[in-house]
Amino acid sequence: MNFLLFHITVFLYLAASCVYTAFLFSHNEKIVKAGSRILFFSFLLHTITIITRGIEAGRLPVTNLHESLSILAWMLVGIYLIVDRQYSIASLGSFAAPLALLLLITASLLPKEIVPLVPQLESYWLYIHVPLAMLGNAFFALTFLLSIMYMIQEHYLKSRKLGGLYFLLPSLDVLDELGYRCLTYGFPLLTAGIITGAIWAEYVWGSYWSWQPRQIWSLITWFLYAALLHGRLTVGWRGRKAAMYAIAGFGILLGSFLIINLLSLGGHGFLR
Repeated sequence: MNFLLFHITVFLYLAASCVYTAFLFSHNEKIVKAGSRILFFSFLLHTITIITRGIEAGRLPVTNLHESLSILAWMLVGIYLIVDRQYSIASLGSFAAPLALLLLITASLLPKEIVPLVPQLESYWLYIHVPLAMLGNAFFALTFLLSIMYMIQEHYLKSRKLGGLYFLLPSLDVLDELGYRCLTYGFPLLTAGIITGAIWAEYVWGSYWSWQPRQIWSLITWFLYAALLHGRLTVGWRGRKAAMYAIAGFGILLGSFLIINLLSLGGHGFLR
């Protein structure tokens, strides 16, 4: 059942992405409202899909890469819907919907069978560690999208050709401030995810830290975002520099997330 719901969810995200893309070219408010409604119903169906898979699996559906990418896309869209409700940035949906679609298409290409969790990993820490880390990654994904929008908007201003997306995107100050806020939510969540992961590792393997590839890349990711947050708070990193750093940081995060989880034979091998 969850396979059918998953494919319908992918189709709805595809429809939302197409409508939002049409909005970027038409600038028609009726089109973006339609895209917003489709994306909202996509999120609702995605929620039902995840719940259904969780019931069929008998656990939180986050223990392989297919499930993890689905959860990441779901969290990204959920955060976007909250941000859009507060700030009314419809154009952000034109970036969030395609990224969610890309994550789900990637997930659809991976093994989707429900595999029982390794017995020693059956712990309530699964319900704490993974959601914290994934939610932190979702906020970083939104920071990434806002940074891309910042770079596009800055390009229009520097070229003095105020057309195209210029009139759809928020001002540079709004994009910079919102990206910073997402960073301040994502970093403590990632930190909590790493700490709870270390506690879970000690509970399972008797060691808080064993320098497995996934742990190493999580630490590298933490240092990257710690440096960005430190730079913004103490050195005054803003604007283009912060945006480029956030884009590179999420690229490293997503690349390591995919590669390590596909190849890792360590403690996170169960996430494949």
